[in-house]
Amino acid sequence: MRWPDSWLVPQWPAPDGVRAVFTGREGGVSLPPFDSFNLGDHVRDDPRHVQSNRTALRRGIGARPVFLQQVHGTRVIALDAHTADGAQADACLTTESGVACTVMVADCLPVLLTDSLGQVVAAAHAGWRGLAGVDGLGVLDGTIQAMRDVQAKQGSTSDLMAWLGPCIGPDHFEVGDEVRQAFADARFDVSSTFRRGEKPGKWMADLPGLARQRLWRAGVSAVYGNDGSLNWCTVHQASRFFSHRRDAARFGSTGRMAACIWRGE
Repeated sequence: MRWPDSWLVPQWPAPDGVRAVFTGREGGVSLPPFDSFNLGDHVRDDPRHVQSNRTALRRGIGARPVFLQQVHGTRVIALDAHTADGAQADACLTTESGVACTVMVADCLPVLLTDSLGQVVAAAHAGWRGLAGVDGLGVLDGTIQAMRDVQAKQGSTSDLMAWLGPCIGPDHFEVGDEVRQAFADARFDVSSTFRRGEKPGKWMADLPGLARQRLWRAGVSAVYGNDGSLNWCTVHQASRFFSHRRDAARFGSTGRMAACIWRGE
């Protein structure tokens, strides 16, 4: 499979042997409103089309993507060659070759991570609930800690790096007071990541900005990818990206894209 030009290959200094990709709308067989490379099996798309697209992804990347049942939580699981699809979690990591850590998105933020030696890779699904977390600990904190636990077993202290993929941008992510308060309670700098919306009690939230805060606070200073500009916005880039907020109200549903990271054979 030749990847469509609209798919993204992260531009970051990942070590040799670590590979990653973010899929787009193009390159598959799904019909509107899932046209055409929908990977979600829970959005009312034809199951045969979803399976065809997933098979094409596996062939294209030369690794097996493991699809999670994402619930906007903070659970992190370790993947191996025998891990089946459907485990309930919002992040995953692996040290094995040929297994692709995979998260699906259609406005939430995908975060890919690796260490500078390429010994462990991880993917996290970071919506606002997962980022804010519970008792101050979010999905990125859990993913980073799980990666460092692996490093400790390997006797490694190599630095971690992260890549932020496309998500709903700060010009389109309108939220209520309760969302801003959740981040304030989790000790985020909300003054730099929320601006007042046009309606009372509404705010425009900067999801990648919040993720960068969380990563920096967890000791990951090497962060690449989404800078909050329109080129990265799933709502704005309608021909390139699926967006639940943009499309679900009009069409009843929309497709899902995937962010994958894996260690080569």
